[in-house]
Amino acid sequence: MPETSEAEESGRTAPGPPAPLPSASPAPLPSASPAPGGAAVIGGGLRELTSLQVLRTLDTGPRGLTDGDAAERLARFGENTLPARRTVSWPGRFLRSLRDPFTAVLLCLGLVSAAVAAWGTACVITVLVVVSCVLRSAGEHRADRSMAGLRDLVATTATVLRRADGEAAPVAREIPVDELVPGDVVRLGPGDLVPADVRLLRANNLSVNQAALTGESAPVVKHPVDAPNRRGDRWTGGAPTDNASAGHGHGPTHDGLTRNGPTGNGNGPTGHAPAGNGNGPAGGGAGWKGHGATRGEAPESGPFDAPQLCFQGSSVMAGSGTAVVVATGARTRFAAAHDSVHPRGPSAFDRSVHGISWILIRFMLLTPPLVLMANAALRGRGLETLPFAVAVAVGLTPEMLPVIVTTCLARGASLLARVHGVIVRRLPALHDLGAVDVLCLDKTGTLTQDRPVVVRALDADGRDDPEVLHWAAVNAWWTLQLADLPVPDALDEAILDADDALGEAILVAHDATDARDTVDGADTADTADADDASGHGVPGHGRGAAVPFDYDGIAAVPFDPARRLSTAVVRTPGRLGVHTLVVKGAVENVLERCALDDAERQRLLALAADRADDGLRLLAVATAERPARQRAYTPADERGLTFTGFVALREELVPSAAGALRVLADRGVTVKVLTGDHPGTVARACRDLGLDPGEVCTADGIDRLTDRELAELADRTTVFARCTPEHKARIVTTLRAAGHTTGFLGDGVNDVPALHAADVGICPRDAVDVARESAGVVLAGHGKDLTAIDHAIMAGRHSSVTIATYLRITLSSNLGNVIAMLAAGLLLPFLPMLPAQALVQNLCFDAAQLTFSYDRVAPAALRRPTLLRPRDFLRFITAFGALNAVADLATFAVLALALRGPGGTDDEALFHSGWFTENLLTQALVMVLLRTGRRTAEAPGTSGARGVFGVRGISPVGRAAAALAVTGLLLPLSPLGPPLGMTALPSVYYLLLVVVLGLYAVALAVARRRHENRGARA
Repeated sequence: MPETSEAEESGRTAPGPPAPLPSASPAPLPSASPAPGGAAVIGGGLRELTSLQVLRTLDTGPRGLTDGDAAERLARFGENTLPARRTVSWPGRFLRSLRDPFTAVLLCLGLVSAAVAAWGTACVITVLVVVSCVLRSAGEHRADRSMAGLRDLVATTATVLRRADGEAAPVAREIPVDELVPGDVVRLGPGDLVPADVRLLRANNLSVNQAALTGESAPVVKHPVDAPNRRGDRWTGGAPTDNASAGHGHGPTHDGLTRNGPTGNGNGPTGHAPAGNGNGPAGGGAGWKGHGATRGEAPESGPFDAPQLCFQGSSVMAGSGTAVVVATGARTRFAAAHDSVHPRGPSAFDRSVHGISWILIRFMLLTPPLVLMANAALRGRGLETLPFAVAVAVGLTPEMLPVIVTTCLARGASLLARVHGVIVRRLPALHDLGAVDVLCLDKTGTLTQDRPVVVRALDADGRDDPEVLHWAAVNAWWTLQLADLPVPDALDEAILDADDALGEAILVAHDATDARDTVDGADTADTADADDASGHGVPGHGRGAAVPFDYDGIAAVPFDPARRLSTAVVRTPGRLGVHTLVVKGAVENVLERCALDDAERQRLLALAADRADDGLRLLAVATAERPARQRAYTPADERGLTFTGFVALREELVPSAAGALRVLADRGVTVKVLTGDHPGTVARACRDLGLDPGEVCTADGIDRLTDRELAELADRTTVFARCTPEHKARIVTTLRAAGHTTGFLGDGVNDVPALHAADVGICPRDAVDVARESAGVVLAGHGKDLTAIDHAIMAGRHSSVTIATYLRITLSSNLGNVIAMLAAGLLLPFLPMLPAQALVQNLCFDAAQLTFSYDRVAPAALRRPTLLRPRDFLRFITAFGALNAVADLATFAVLALALRGPGGTDDEALFHSGWFTENLLTQALVMVLLRTGRRTAEAPGTSGARGVFGVRGISPVGRAAAALAVTGLLLPLSPLGPPLGMTALPSVYYLLLVVVLGLYAVALAVARRRHENRGARA
């Protein structure tokens, strides 16, 4: 976003004259309430100022504001809150539900029915519309209430320095974050959330996690920059950085791990433990250095890379600091993400619904004129046939469609929230999940965890050497202890865990060897050999030998961004008068302090680069022995070291990721990884999880492609590395344009464009607020868990299959009835069905169709993504509708030839009764034979007849179909028959009807089998 600053309002005088500022200095913040001490959204101009100049610009000082100044600025600048999101009211939700195309079609039919005085039809349609809108509004309201409990990202209190008056001493206070104003001086500590955009004044081994803003999960080293010296896009000065920026434009690395990541940012995998190996006083290391980048190569790319700036939405991982607030409320970078959100385009559900709705609208607009014209031309009837024409159009419309759709989606959303902790914020998003065939996601938190794990410890020749790991653990332990940190950071913790596991494994092997030697009577020499083989020759790993805490800690030289390494000084037990320096840190920085010739140093750098290309992250370890002394150790003592080896790490894999990826592949969902990480790191993680990365595409390659070329590349590429938010959004948009239904899983501000570009956006509960607002689905209890997404996809498919089944059955049956009704209207001297009879028939069928929402779907129907494709529906309803019309016409023939009564009135009543009964029976038959779930409960070895209703009893749809058939048979015989214009039918009719229905059932089964085979081939 372009950097902007607003001019200070004229007429406001500063309490004191400000110091002269550089020409690039920004104007003070907000135009609405200008003042000295105004602040602007952090931009390039502010970064050019020293800390003193920033304080003068903000009209504040290191001692903070007075209570009076703070109150005045709060009144002018407003509270430090994000832009308010309007809550949609119940009436608003209800009215918004009326915009659904299916609902709009029904409303039009209701108005037409009322216009022709078909009040019964109009009332039924109105009730169905109201029920559908109420169900949809209630479901979305429940989802919003659940979301309200997740808005907990931004800190609620902050530690600020305030003074009672200008002469009083500053006092640290805990105040609500809402009351922070530009110019406040705040203190930051481990675990704190950064409450506003701030400029650092002081820092002690401070590292922050900016994943919510940049997508990079590793912590970033932050420190003041008080003597800026701009070189192109890079910054030096203040705390020395040794030009050691890492990776693709991010700030100084920490602990100097050679990293494949495109971003340095001090990027060690962190996890949720206080971490950033080397970020804190523990030193030891935790920076990830971009693979192959020499110091000073990578330019900074934006304000997030500036080491002196921290932003609202980030969190402190380690260390502490004091900072001045420069931007609050709507002027922060975090709030700017809210303004960058654009309206979402139509999703897969929207496109499907519009396509099917237009098919229905065309049929309905065409049907009444045809009925009127045909009756006028052939029978000389006029407008008296208008109610019949409207009844035909209504008969074609699936009145229960909005209710069925809303009920299916609401039930699926409720089940997901109750059982799997997945909140569906927009009901149509559940259908989109069922249609997803491409799932785009990030690596960190989804495939890998935010913490490292040691893979190997290598000597100078690249061979496994546990001694390297031992010395790395000594450094981690004593740097931690002497720096007085409460817990180790992520990398030190990984090294200590690996060292403990190796020691335990060696002891177990040794005990097993001892037991075998005791049984076999092995001699002392054999035992000694066994000791050597089991690790006794390795310092710290022999039985009874020293472990890291058995050494005597002498001193520690903690990590700092310039050296990118840390040193622990220890005394080995039994070796008086000798101190051992153990150094751990970035490969380049450690090697340049070792006593090596240039050729050997280059060989080791090449070895490290080769391992880094394989997706590993390397940490170098070196030692040196010095005569014991009382004088303090300094970085100047880190010279003439003996290179020991490398510790290779990778991010720990998510335990459930491999299985979830296999399941998604089996379900026809293609996973694509869009990440800002280095290609080698992502490729290794994918291979370890069984996902073939293929040829990895980087951002540079994407920028050179046209949209058409990118579409072809995206279709065959699994991993896109070094992606910016714009790259992610473009890839997702391209996939959608190519005909894929895409889901995107993200949790940061940088993911918002892609969340909006996808058909369905998915985020975890701990995502930033703007990401949660942009997503259609929120994983409330699983983090970025692919297993939870799989549950959501299956629930979406279940709902989509049920909706599709209802549409196919209803539309094909209705189309057949309409064709038969048109034919009968032309052939008979009376109306083939009275409006009251058509209304009762529709009510019976609609009531039975409600059970589709509770049907069990066949597992085979859930194996592939389910999308409501208008063309497929048109082919299906045309074929099966014609078959239904043939059955109706056969019934007409039976009624016309075999059941003529003595008079015209009897003929009309018999015809109405016979067709009413046949209609309900054929619809019941269609419900049973064409429903997707008819084989749900079939067990191996069960008969097909038994499997129709399931071995566990008759399904809800089966019971509804039976009730519908009974209604069709008994209603003409009941007392309600005569008022509806129906009469009892002779028994011979039922015998002939059995023949017609039997032939119809066989034809349905054959047609369904052919349809399924054609679909399988497609």
